[in-house]
Amino acid sequence: MAGNEAGNTDLAYADTLWKSADALRGQVDAAEYKHVVLGLLFLKYISDAFDARREVLKAELKADGIAGPHCEALLEDRDEYTAERVFWVPPEARWTNLQSQATRPDIATLIDDAILAVERDNLGLKNKLPRDYARRGIAPEKMKGLIDLIADIGFKGGRARARDMLGRVYEYFLGKFAQAEGKLGGEFFTPRCIVRLLVEMLEPYEGRVYDPCSGSAGMFVQSERFVEAHGGQTTDISIFGQESNPTTWRLAHMNLAIRGIETNLGQQPADSFLRDLHPDLKADYILANPPFNVSDWSGKLLEGDVRWRYGTPPTGNANYAWIQHFIHHLAPPNGHGGGVAGFVMANGSLSSNSGGEGEIRRRIVEADRVDCIVALPAQLFLTTGIPACLWFLTRDKTGENLKAGGRDRLGETLFIDARKLGTMQTRTLRVLTGGDDGETLLADGLGDPNFDSDIGRIVYAYRQWRGEPPPEWWIEAEHGAWAYQDIPGFCKSETIAGIGKHGFVLTPGRYVGAEAQEDDGEPFAGKYPRLLAELEACFGEGERLMAVVREQLKRVEP
Repeated sequence: MAGNEAGNTDLAYADTLWKSADALRGQVDAAEYKHVVLGLLFLKYISDAFDARREVLKAELKADGIAGPHCEALLEDRDEYTAERVFWVPPEARWTNLQSQATRPDIATLIDDAILAVERDNLGLKNKLPRDYARRGIAPEKMKGLIDLIADIGFKGGRARARDMLGRVYEYFLGKFAQAEGKLGGEFFTPRCIVRLLVEMLEPYEGRVYDPCSGSAGMFVQSERFVEAHGGQTTDISIFGQESNPTTWRLAHMNLAIRGIETNLGQQPADSFLRDLHPDLKADYILANPPFNVSDWSGKLLEGDVRWRYGTPPTGNANYAWIQHFIHHLAPPNGHGGGVAGFVMANGSLSSNSGGEGEIRRRIVEADRVDCIVALPAQLFLTTGIPACLWFLTRDKTGENLKAGGRDRLGETLFIDARKLGTMQTRTLRVLTGGDDGETLLADGLGDPNFDSDIGRIVYAYRQWRGEPPPEWWIEAEHGAWAYQDIPGFCKSETIAGIGKHGFVLTPGRYVGAEAQEDDGEPFAGKYPRLLAELEACFGEGERLMAVVREQLKRVEP
């Protein structure tokens, strides 16, 4: 209960901050004002972490009998902080200094100088933080109000607690900004429940994790959480990413820095097609949400590219360029498994034949790269109504590519139709249960989503199909035998030959069939005449209403 109370308190702060940030919209463009708040939140967090380390160091020095000028010198020793993985915050960037000068008319310039000083003294942050407060022209009194409000948030209670607190506030803000900004917001935010589903399906325990369109880095955050939740070491995974939008690239760096996650996002933002920053990377896990149906992706400049192994993507749509980019970066089979990829894609990718996409898809299926396809319900995304699906690809369908062991799935693909799942959170937004609770990663406290949740149903159908052993908490008496079976209307395992009979269309609805209907127990001999009578009554009522409409129309004839 204490954890939930703390989480609710954090989100109460976030809601208050959001309302304050909302008030800035008259002076700052909607697509930019998130940086005003998130940049200040980052400054506040690293300053609080610095102060907490300073207090610990002061107590240690006192215990050792060190006082006076020597003590003060050690308290300002940069190595005493960086050795504990705490950012060094120079005096001019410390929150108490900024807040004490918040009434100055040039407070925005002071903030820019503070951020520049932080970048100067922490090389890992160089050119990765927003430092353009002065140019935004925000009224000093509004800036002071925001600083005072953020000052009330205390990132205390230990490093893990502080990171968790700011992380929740950060995610809350990213979601709210995406909701407020319309289409632009969707370019940097993937709904938490979808990220959680991707991570739970791929199970990135160890190895190289890659996202070539990393946005605000949500995939990486959830991957680290997954490893921690399953008792692993976050040092067991290496993270590589890339992002083309400069402001989103900075958001990603701040999002990762507050959590202490070390990531290689390249030295600058760059387009993954035109300038692949990790050309030789062969990843064990790829998680991504590329932009849908992009038409201006510079395809004409990339004809004959080594990545187009299964065919040249159409210049008017980047979907199959992304799919082949992912395949190109998957680690090959190595005797201990090969690379796996899970990513979001527009539904059109499952069936389109335009521009040679159908032929590319056929070759990918015949190469046995498609492991699983999941059709998602509508209204999961804040900023787009385009129907979406999840693709899961692999370089190795033998049981060896599973950490916990499994069965060979050569020549098979699992189709899951999840379109009927999800719960409406608002009038326009749906979420998958089991992954978007806003409070805690673990739905059941044991490192796995609740089997009765939407995410649980999808994840465990996939794990059972792959032949993985059941989780420790699985009790056969409660959940039944741990064995995969096709469920009409939900999931179906199909062969390459079977997919070929459908013209290599990968839409799950074509394979899973109709959901089995429960027998109501009414004998057909009695049901048929009753239903026929009801139908005849409907026909009669329809004819009566049509006559009424015709009579009304005659009255208005000129």
